[in-house]
Amino acid sequence: MAGPTHESHAPDAGRWQYQIRVELTDGTAEAARRGESAPNLKPLADILERHDADLKCQYDAFAGYCAEAEQRGIDKYPLYAWTKATIEDSAKKAKYTKSFTIHVKGEEVYAKERAEALEADLRPLVGGKVVTKMAKHDTNPANNPQQPKRYRS
Repeated sequence: MAGPTHESHAPDAGRWQYQIRVELTDGTAEAARRGESAPNLKPLADILERHDADLKCQYDAFAGYCAEAEQRGIDKYPLYAWTKATIEDSAKKAKYTKSFTIHVKGEEVYAKERAEALEADLRPLVGGKVVTKMAKHDTNPANNPQQPKRYRS
């Protein structure tokens, strides 16, 4: 569960990959989770299509991770306890059902240039009737939250 990041000025910053996340309005988020082609989603859908990208609801991804872990053995999934606690928390569920990662060409993370192009195209939608927030995250471990001690085995 990666958190907000900032541009890194480390010498090896070029090796990090990036991901764009958006938060959608309540009604829009539900339509997006169901895969509906609602008229108000069209501007977002058009941008995603141009970038060969799609939305993945973070809550649904977390729930899928837990379901897979429960099926295959939670001992093989080091983030299981933390993720399970997240999806069982009603406040976090409300947050993450509106939060979506954008996968480009089926990839969860991608090159900085690709992320910046997507971010530029999405920026006009932020604060409107569809997208309430947008953030760019990177894979630099220093910029991502670490699993709380209580969930470590």
